[in-house]
Amino acid sequence: MNIVLFGPPGAGKGTQSALLSKHYNLHHVSTGDLLRNAMKANTSLGIEAKKFVDKGALVPDSVVTGLIKEELQKGIGVGMLLDGFPRNPSQAQALDELLNAEGKNVDQAIFLEVDKSELLNRLTGRRVCSSCGATYHVKLKPTKTEGRCDLCGEKVVQRPDDQESVISNRLEVYDQSTSPLKEYFSKQGKFVAVKGSGDPKDVFRAICSAVDSR
Repeated sequence: MNIVLFGPPGAGKGTQSALLSKHYNLHHVSTGDLLRNAMKANTSLGIEAKKFVDKGALVPDSVVTGLIKEELQKGIGVGMLLDGFPRNPSQAQALDELLNAEGKNVDQAIFLEVDKSELLNRLTGRRVCSSCGATYHVKLKPTKTEGRCDLCGEKVVQRPDDQESVISNRLEVYDQSTSPLKEYFSKQGKFVAVKGSGDPKDVFRAICSAVDSR
């Protein structure tokens, strides 16, 4: 089984992906993690991606698809949960082609719906460990020691793309690019929208209900 989980920045894709990949024994492919690892390692794709991430713009299809292709070429044998990819019909078509070449396909595309005001609150308060990447929130999940990661003790910072002015642009750009993606998967009979607000456990149960009903 191969599942696409998508939604705007701050919708909770990371949290739900971790729960879903464990529950259904799926390999978690996170676009965000792939991008961060590539940027940290200063690979050619990572350097190119950073130019756009720092401005709050979407990373070009060629870069993101290249990272996904590299991940698939590792010979993943189990089903996958794709977190944050695809973001538009062009990427979705590229994904279909990559999977079809391996005799596989996307089984379901789940969209997490969250109001813009809630997304802004979530993202502006988000903090990330500069070393291990652990995530926190100044109100919802603060660190035990202010400014220091609970796991490794390194400095916790606000990502450049989590500043309010940048976030507003990210959300607007995302909405424009994602509307056609919903239609793309709807035409294939694979699209399901799930409310991403509220208790993460309730959201998880709603997603599982959608997956199990197919």
